[in-house]
Amino acid sequence: MRKLVLAISMLAVAGSAAVADPIKDRQALMKERGKLAGQLSKVVKGEEDFDAAAVLTALKALHANAERFDAEKLFPAGSDKGGDTTAAPKIWEDMAGFKKTEDKLLADVKDAVASPPGDVDALKAQLNTIGGDCGTCHQNYRIKKG
Repeated sequence: MRKLVLAISMLAVAGSAAVADPIKDRQALMKERGKLAGQLSKVVKGEEDFDAAAVLTALKALHANAERFDAEKLFPAGSDKGGDTTAAPKIWEDMAGFKKTEDKLLADVKDAVASPPGDVDALKAQLNTIGGDCGTCHQNYRIKKG
């Protein structure tokens, strides 16, 4: 019985790996990231009131999102072709630099969660740093559409 359970488990893992789509997975992660950054941006722009608890919740969600980023799984060799992707070839040419950029974002988001902003100005400073990290990655590792 134990061997049967183990065999079924191995098949399930192999099956789920076969249907994994790194392009869709990374696009979903980035879309979520963009929505979270957009929520924070609305506060900075004055479109929404500053609510420290809501801001911290969004920062924690952004941190969780950054923690799920795994360059090897999301950007495996060959995933720059065969799908609708804006990932630039430079990702695979400079994987160490790409990972370093993402690590900086993770560290900056972690810092923002550890020292939550007490007002809009503090949030603006944090969001400028985080947005700068996003911008660096987009400028270097993303192909602009249209």
